[in-house]
Amino acid sequence: MDNIVSNYRDIIELYLYGEEQGDAIDQCQTFSEEVIGMDASPEEIVSLHIELLDDMGIDDAALMKKSLDILQEVIISFGFTYRDYKSMMNRLEIHDKEMDVASSLQETMLKTEIPTFETMELGAISVPARKVSGDYFNIIDHKDGMLSFAVADVIGKGIPAAIAMSMIKFGMDSYGYSQLPSDSLRKLNRVVEKNVNQNMFVTMFYGLYDHNTDLLYYSSAGHEPALIYRYEEDEFEEIDAKGVVLGVKEHARYEQKETKIGPKDMIIVFTDGVTELRKHDDTFIDFEDVKDMIRQVREYHPQDIVQYIYESLMRIQNPHKKDDLTLFILKNNKN
Repeated sequence: MDNIVSNYRDIIELYLYGEEQGDAIDQCQTFSEEVIGMDASPEEIVSLHIELLDDMGIDDAALMKKSLDILQEVIISFGFTYRDYKSMMNRLEIHDKEMDVASSLQETMLKTEIPTFETMELGAISVPARKVSGDYFNIIDHKDGMLSFAVADVIGKGIPAAIAMSMIKFGMDSYGYSQLPSDSLRKLNRVVEKNVNQNMFVTMFYGLYDHNTDLLYYSSAGHEPALIYRYEEDEFEEIDAKGVVLGVKEHARYEQKETKIGPKDMIIVFTDGVTELRKHDDTFIDFEDVKDMIRQVREYHPQDIVQYIYESLMRIQNPHKKDDLTLFILKNNKN
């Protein structure tokens, strides 16, 4: 602060008594930037000006009036800053309104009904970190004992992500019926590659569960590996398949695998909002802790399980490091 006082005094003296008054005016801009950077208010600068005039013994009306040129030059920068601030606030207000509209549209357009079955139970939760989510899940009941499901994560946020998700839902609803996961991902990749911004990519885990045979067919577009919880063995099995994220390669092909789902086994699919959750001490969560949470409530309905996991994670999450979070569970409830 002493430097600020000294610098301002030098500027006033240079302007009042020096020969290069233009230099004093030029120094005002640098001085203004410095005090604005220190969050000084215009009132504090006016007080400083009055105190310095008194300290310098300036009581001549002509000199006092002349010194106001310096004060005016400094305060002008505050005026610009205030107008910039008001302009920014107006833009933020418009942006907030646009985000509210995008959030409402996303909630309406991407809403997914969770079907119910006698011997198969489903649960899903998807919570955005902000107004618009970059996560997405979809479930398609083929009405013939076949069920398609997908969990996706857009690498990108905001309104562009919401638009991308809408296109993916349209593509999945159009191509998803009676399609094997590898074929569905191949077609969705074309949709994303042709229509989504080049800087925006999408990871997706795509499954087709045949409840008649208890076979799960699955493919992945660079998404987090999913889990199978084997009830009899009380063990988790990681499942994954090779495939690039959607939108980076025009003619991408996707590996497809299959596995048997036993009685009370669970298929668990999630986004990195679960695996990369940061705790209060800013360290990443140990995913074994999430597995233990699932074990504790394995007898519950999957919708209760995902809700329990979500609430447990929220208690340990660093509130300043939130990410979109999606968790999907399918339980084979045959005896």
